[in-house]
Amino acid sequence: MSQSSDSTKPFAPIEASLEAGRQYYWCACGRSKSQPFCDGSHKGTDFVPKAFKVDENKKAWLCTCKKTDNAPFCDGTHKKIVKFSAV
Repeated sequence: MSQSSDSTKPFAPIEASLEAGRQYYWCACGRSKSQPFCDGSHKGTDFVPKAFKVDENKKAWLCTCKKTDNAPFCDGTHKKIVKFSAV
């Protein structure tokens, strides 16, 4: 499984190479250092990772803004989110 993203954009989705039949756990809390996948950082919160599989080997853009209506897949919602910076 490989992954890439455009780190210059806030909440940019991450392209991942997914293997057919393999169980994946998408990070739903945003705390994982292994985005977009869960690393257990949600422990002690109300967040639960989303388990998913794909039927065929494929590349997919996985959500990192956590606002998608099609989790774990990006639906473009990140383009509507305004990221504020400290002044």
